[in-house]
Amino acid sequence: MKPNLFFTALWVSLILVAAPPVRSQETHQGHQMPDTAKKSDAKKSGEMNMSGEADSTVKMDQMSGMRMNSSVLLAVPMSQGGSGTSWHPESSPMYMAMFMPGAWMLGVHGNLALRYTNQGGPRGGRVFDAPNWGMLMAQRPLGSNGQLGLRAMISLDRLTEGGNGYPLLLASGETWQGERLIDRQHPHDFFSELSVSYSGRFSESVSGFIYLGYPGEPALGAPAFMHRLSAMNIPDAPIGHHWQDATHITFGVATIGVALSNKVQLEGSIFTGREPDEERLGFDTPRFDSYSARLSYNPIKELALQTSYGYTKDPEGEGVDVRKTNASAIYTARISESDWWSGTLIWSANDDVEAGFQNSVHLESQYTFSTNAVYTRLELVEKAQHELGVFIEPDKKELVGAYTLGYSRRIFSEGGVDVNLGAQGTIYTIPETLSPFYGKSPASFQVYLTLRPSLMLDMMTMGRSASGTMNHTH
Repeated sequence: MKPNLFFTALWVSLILVAAPPVRSQETHQGHQMPDTAKKSDAKKSGEMNMSGEADSTVKMDQMSGMRMNSSVLLAVPMSQGGSGTSWHPESSPMYMAMFMPGAWMLGVHGNLALRYTNQGGPRGGRVFDAPNWGMLMAQRPLGSNGQLGLRAMISLDRLTEGGNGYPLLLASGETWQGERLIDRQHPHDFFSELSVSYSGRFSESVSGFIYLGYPGEPALGAPAFMHRLSAMNIPDAPIGHHWQDATHITFGVATIGVALSNKVQLEGSIFTGREPDEERLGFDTPRFDSYSARLSYNPIKELALQTSYGYTKDPEGEGVDVRKTNASAIYTARISESDWWSGTLIWSANDDVEAGFQNSVHLESQYTFSTNAVYTRLELVEKAQHELGVFIEPDKKELVGAYTLGYSRRIFSEGGVDVNLGAQGTIYTIPETLSPFYGKSPASFQVYLTLRPSLMLDMMTMGRSASGTMNHTH
């Protein structure tokens, strides 16, 4: 399937327009947040200029009256906020553009991958396409102890990938024209998140929040794959996506949570169990027929742990309910201002009446140094044969694996946007039962050009005196 070049060009234009008109790779390590009130000439709304000493001082003065918190929970630094209400490590770097119109603080970030992918074997496919997403976050104080947060995330996948998505060996989940998608990753909905949240402090160390999304993401699992630093250069979804984070686009979510400082968070959600339908440009009916709970713990600034459980009613529309259990650890270390390493380990399981308990183990890692990045993703997933369109013993679980290694290099930055060139290869392990369908040792590769906002350096140092930091790639 050829990509829609018009919409691909439109998406590139949107990213370039939304980015700041200066590079955000310059260092401002010596800048400190002033404790004085905002100066009269700093009250004007504007964009965070990272290139000029005078402009930077003005913006630091302007930000002194605002807390640099997560858009969901005002007691948590923005670098710690993940997709939905999940947590990253506090040490996470930030790839985004920041704006300061009046009392509001806005963040823009996203990713566009222009690529050629070749999925091998009898069930593979080849395509030029452009997986993409973009996000706008807005927040402002409400009184001395409250905060309003708004988020909007969109994707043009339906226009660049078509209704049946892109080829991805061993992927499964959702449908197109009434048929289950197999060996393909479905496109994401145009509206991937439209949410509002309110958070407030009960005391110096205890805070809480309410989060409503239509669509949104319930308290279930680790941050979604496209929002993790360890996966930021991987254009593909994991083959265990519907084990780990399939609920990241849910039409109808209500979450309430309480946090002890930025160390411990306990939250619960009610939400719609049914996954998005085939109409990717519209809205689905909210049902609020499912529930979940998650406990998050960040013992140190480099580490984020979580465990969660959820009941999802009929997610695939086949009359089968699924119980999901998930645990994860994300470790992110800042080696220098521009160099970092991030690793993610996820165990997740789906439990249903047809195939029983089906496990998934997922390991991602990326090391970024200077303009280079090397990364890997290793997956093992138990899938029932019928999940892969095989009906020898439909409910028999088969253990499949995908092992990816890749390299990406930033070739230039312009106007606050990085352009990266990369390539990756994947090999698969296929059980003997499935080898007549996939071959004994299929492999895939892809080359890609990505566009995303540049790294904002040293923002944690700049923001700490304002009780937080600015946000990350989610």
